[in-house]
Amino acid sequence: MADKNVLVIGARDVENALLGREEAVLDAVRRAYETHARGDSSLPHSSFLRFPDSDKDRIICLPAYLGDDYQLAGVKWIASMPDNLARGMERASAVMILNDRVTGRPGAVVEGSIISKQRTAASAALASKVLAAGEPETIGFVGCGPINTSVAQYLAAVWPNATRFMAFDLDPARAESFGLSLQTLRPGAEVQISADLPGLLGACAMVAFATTAITPYLNDLDACPAGATILHVSLRDLSADTVLTNHNIVDDLDHVNRAATSIHLASQQAGNTDFVHAALGDILLGRAGLPERDERKLIFSPFGLGVLDLAVADLVERTVAESGGGTLIDSFLP
Repeated sequence: MADKNVLVIGARDVENALLGREEAVLDAVRRAYETHARGDSSLPHSSFLRFPDSDKDRIICLPAYLGDDYQLAGVKWIASMPDNLARGMERASAVMILNDRVTGRPGAVVEGSIISKQRTAASAALASKVLAAGEPETIGFVGCGPINTSVAQYLAAVWPNATRFMAFDLDPARAESFGLSLQTLRPGAEVQISADLPGLLGACAMVAFATTAITPYLNDLDACPAGATILHVSLRDLSADTVLTNHNIVDDLDHVNRAATSIHLASQQAGNTDFVHAALGDILLGRAGLPERDERKLIFSPFGLGVLDLAVADLVERTVAESGGGTLIDSFLP
């Protein structure tokens, strides 16, 4: 591709490039975590653009560089507008720009919300495979929006024998729709819509939280089975005490310990971060082991690292370029 050209990859091409490729995405996410853990990356803190008339709307900028075989830099610009749900639109929208490491020139502009959902889901599923003691009999989902829909897709890929699912959402209609999607994903599976959160927690050895909560509402995980795996994707559901009394795995402590996440609130309360056992990348590389198996739950709190977006976007760009897809903007650059 000439240096002046830019490949624009829209949602349809992104979806086609990732369709049925859960294993490839999981591998890309794993390699990105390992590359980051080895220090062959650059990952500044995300910047949050907030608005004076809203405490829930935000647009986040995630710049990143991924070394190793990637040699790729880029940025994701992702908006989260919860009121979009009432407008009949998805909460999140995003765009990514991929830059060549040597010249710095942008080579691709990619629709980013699909990549963001799938890398988030793959991260949670990968962590579940690493942390869980075995195949979960029942998997629960708290929050029945697009993120947990993707998480369900990837959990089904890594736990092929799981045939019982439960879901809970403050909006019963969303929970029902989510339940139908689970039955499509795993035909013949038993799907139950839980009337309340404690009922779901008590029945599930693995629970994925993907809500729009901005402050903690869950004060303990006592209802969960001993050793349950908690995929705390939405980061702000659990109280500080809940975090402090259980085992904690993160993706990157420096990143997740900010922006009023549950990990951040726990560190403020404790005055330290000693309650965090390890980062997932260090466990993948064998630098850290798993916590001892006891009554405590294993909570995975992933801030969502820009290097994961780069790894999955790279997979998309290469796939689309090979197939001749996307829209090539000739001489976009001066």
